[in-house]
Amino acid sequence: MSNSDLLQRSLAAVWHPCTQMKQHATAGEALPLVPIARGQGVWLFDFDGRRYLDGISSWWVNLFGHCHPQINAALRAQLDELEHVLLAGFTHRPVVELSERLIGLTDGSLGHCFYASDGASATEIALKMSFHAWHNRGRRDKQEFLCLSGSYHGETVGALAVTDVPLFKDAYAPLIRPASTVATPDARLASDGETPVDVARRAAAALATHLERHHEEIAALIVEPLVQCASGMAMYDPEYLRLARELCDRYEVHLICDEIAVGCGRTGTFFAHEQAGIRPDFLCLSKGISGGYLPLSIVLTTDGVYDAFYDDRTSRGFLHSHSYTGNALACRAALATLDIFAEQQVIAANLPLAERLATCLGPLAAHPNVRHLRQRGMIAAFDVLCDDPRFAQRFYRQALANEILLRPIGNTVYFMPPYVISAEECEFLAAGAIAALDAALPT
Repeated sequence: MSNSDLLQRSLAAVWHPCTQMKQHATAGEALPLVPIARGQGVWLFDFDGRRYLDGISSWWVNLFGHCHPQINAALRAQLDELEHVLLAGFTHRPVVELSERLIGLTDGSLGHCFYASDGASATEIALKMSFHAWHNRGRRDKQEFLCLSGSYHGETVGALAVTDVPLFKDAYAPLIRPASTVATPDARLASDGETPVDVARRAAAALATHLERHHEEIAALIVEPLVQCASGMAMYDPEYLRLARELCDRYEVHLICDEIAVGCGRTGTFFAHEQAGIRPDFLCLSKGISGGYLPLSIVLTTDGVYDAFYDDRTSRGFLHSHSYTGNALACRAALATLDIFAEQQVIAANLPLAERLATCLGPLAAHPNVRHLRQRGMIAAFDVLCDDPRFAQRFYRQALANEILLRPIGNTVYFMPPYVISAEECEFLAAGAIAALDAALPT
């Protein structure tokens, strides 16, 4: 098969996500549709043999690169045992073992795992579970939700309620029951002389004011710990999480940590919220938890929440499901992923790797069009001064021409490479990004 053959067939038959399809189909300034034949490590290869360094882990999921031999082997073994069984009234070894492993990673403070297939579904589950838990406790006024300005938690109707990105939610506004928003602790908002801790405390003070006035109606606050990804990799100090936890406790509001993108080691600890020394009431995981192999999401919660549903009456149970809940293959991929973390001491190994990435990107700090070069663990980003509304598309095309896959969010260029990237590949990624930046800027 050739690149051109697959391109034509895909354009005719596949409706691609998060895409204006006309941009792929129109000549001239169109975005290229990239056909991929295979992957290996950090690299993707098309049918003509051209390669691309996957600098964003294919939407932040392939923690250990493509076609990892250990995950491949685990899935082959699982295929000979069990591919899937319904989780209503049945159970199986991979889902039990995965639940026990994840609970252990929270030191038992989040002792119950509920399964779904994707991040937006995890958000929906956490919101519904919070609302329903309060309802079962007789607190029926607590039906509202609170999120940060610029937040993103998924694109299903419930998840859009706590998403504050107009591009995703404006078209569906009539379908959405909107949540309230409070100030983001985004460190880029610092005034002269302010530190990231100062910004975090200022945002927490705004949260305190809102909760003082409205806590009787609020079921939960949902946050992306440390990095608000889809709003431009907005990074903030852990102090905000510490203060938010105190406020949620004081005003009897659940805290939901959406670690769909920032969990599994991305920020330098396995869970991002660990850097604040807290635990949430709900923890949402997806993306990297299965190593990028199969759709899987998990919501972990406390004994207190679980006990609110434990009753003789079915109507007081949490009646949420989908056909592939707790799929055995997906759970086995997640177990293999956790094995790699444990056996290779990945969190510790990522520390020098993150430093290497910072060193390679360091020259960008002096670039006249770059602002706010920043990094949290294995996530790095910078903002670009450019008035051209097509900057993101231009940069994406130039990056591909330099054999790297990077997809800016507006004028924010970010990096989330697989943890198996080598020092030489870090240098290749950074050099390609700098060249793409210069080529994409208007002359």
